[in-house]
Amino acid sequence: MNLVKQVNTAKFDASVDVHVRLGVDPRKPDQAIRGTVTLPHGTGKVKRVLVLCTPDKEAEAKAAGADHVGLDEYVQKIQGGWTDVDVVIATPNVMAHVGKIGRILGPRGLMPNPKTGTVTMDVATAVADVKGGKIAFRVDKFGIVHASIGRVSFTPEKLSENANELLSTLLKMKPSSSKGTYMKSVGVASTMSPGIHVDSKTIK
Repeated sequence: MNLVKQVNTAKFDASVDVHVRLGVDPRKPDQAIRGTVTLPHGTGKVKRVLVLCTPDKEAEAKAAGADHVGLDEYVQKIQGGWTDVDVVIATPNVMAHVGKIGRILGPRGLMPNPKTGTVTMDVATAVADVKGGKIAFRVDKFGIVHASIGRVSFTPEKLSENANELLSTLLKMKPSSSKGTYMKSVGVASTMSPGIHVDSKTIK
C-alpha cells in the first residue's frame, strides 16, 4: 500500500482498487461469487442512497440518512433516465414496482438484491451499513472481482486493513466445487497508477 501511494500520479484523491482473479467458473451458479463486506475504514466516498419504499417506511429511511426516499416519483424519474445514486435499497413489498426499472438499474449495478442486503424491511440498518462502509462485490464473467477499498489519502495501514477484510471474506466464500488454485492473482492500483502485483500465496 505504501507503493500504491508512491506511484499514484493523479492530482485528485484517487480511489484505490483491488482486483482478484479467482479460480472459479462464473457460469456455474454455485461459483458465481457475490456478497458484501463492511470495510473497517470505509471507502472514503460518501455514498448517495435511494430508498424505494411505502410511505410508512419513509421517515425511518430519512432518519437513517438516505439521500432520496419515495417510490412512484423515483420510478418515473429513473424511467426518464435519472440514475444519480450509488446504491438503491428497496423493501420487499415494492419489488413489483422496482421490476419496471430493472433494465435500467441492472446494467448499472444498482438493482436491489436480497443477497447484498439491499432488499429488506429494515431500511434503517441497510442505509447505515452502506453509509458506514459496506460494499457489494461480484465476480465478473472473466472470474475477476473488482472492488474499491479506499482512497490514496488513506494511511497504508487503513488501506491494508480494508484490503485484508475483502480478501479474507473472499477466502471464506470459496465454493467446494472450485478445483485448483482459488486465488489466482491479486493486483492493487489507484485510479491512474500502474497495477501492483501481490503474491497471492501470502494471503491467508
